[in-house]
Amino acid sequence: MTEKGVGAFVKTLDYVLEQLVALLNIPSPSGNTEKVIQYVESEFQRLGISYTLNHKGGLIATIAGQQAVPQRMLTAHVDTLGAMVKEIHPNGTLRLTNIGGFRWHSVEGEYCWIETSQGNVFTGTILTRQPSVHVYREMEKLPRTEENMIVRLDEITKSAADTRALGIEVGDFVSFDPRVQVTDSGFIKSRHLDDKASVAILLGVMKDIVEQGKALPYTTHFLISNNEEIGYGGNSNIPREVKEYLAVDMGAIGDGQATDEYCVSICAKDSSGPYHKAFRQRLVELAKEAGLYYKVDIYPYYGSDASAALRAGYDIVHGLIGPGIDASHSHERTHTQALENTFKLIQAYLHSR
Repeated sequence: MTEKGVGAFVKTLDYVLEQLVALLNIPSPSGNTEKVIQYVESEFQRLGISYTLNHKGGLIATIAGQQAVPQRMLTAHVDTLGAMVKEIHPNGTLRLTNIGGFRWHSVEGEYCWIETSQGNVFTGTILTRQPSVHVYREMEKLPRTEENMIVRLDEITKSAADTRALGIEVGDFVSFDPRVQVTDSGFIKSRHLDDKASVAILLGVMKDIVEQGKALPYTTHFLISNNEEIGYGGNSNIPREVKEYLAVDMGAIGDGQATDEYCVSICAKDSSGPYHKAFRQRLVELAKEAGLYYKVDIYPYYGSDASAALRAGYDIVHGLIGPGIDASHSHERTHTQALENTFKLIQAYLHSR
């Protein structure tokens, strides 16, 4: 990436990072996303972008293009992994049930927030039921399963009755502290970059469209979905005029993967099967023409809002791109270069015919 290219993106990157940090610091596990949706809604209003709210609580923004048919739709999800109170133990600690596909070892030792049905928030720490090496000789052998994980509340509570007196009950939502950091070297470290990084990028794209005043060739919808982590965020409210549906979600990194923390990752196949061949090839050509750093990859244990839309029966051409993100569903990290490459590929796509 050239120095000139980085410099030209600085102002937009500042906005994307500002939005990303704000989004990351709003708890929004699937099923409890009203606050973060309200935040995005207020940003749409500030930018002067028309939108609607669907019955599931997601947002659909629309920018009119030179042609009303066919139409395009892009989606990114604002819901995250999280948990829910499953049980209150006799000693006042909590047992959790997970929301979304994470493994319990990835949240061991994490600070968390418990939100009651009355809207009160309490803090705690997620631990195993044998956390002390000075007491439990073989603590490392304890399986990290739902049954063996607890929340230690930061309140004086010695019984289930004490905990219930705080207003905490079964069914209360639990969010993980994202611990957001943006480093001088350009890395963004946080939980829930999946998929708030993509939501921030889409906000940057929409802001750029509004400010540049250059009409898109086709009317385009932007769906901010709020149930992707549990499988049905973007599988509804797709106008019948939509032909191409592009999910913007993280690119997974690991052994055998081509994706890294600096690229825009273009998905060829995930657990749902291949993405549309011609659409994927066109995205690759657009990336090449724009001189972007990209990788084509396969995500073996992954599904997106685009694949959910196909399973729902929509007759669409579907694709998936996104910034490369390390340690997905754990302590995630990406780089500003990945944000830039993803932003510019979306920009190139939206202005292409």
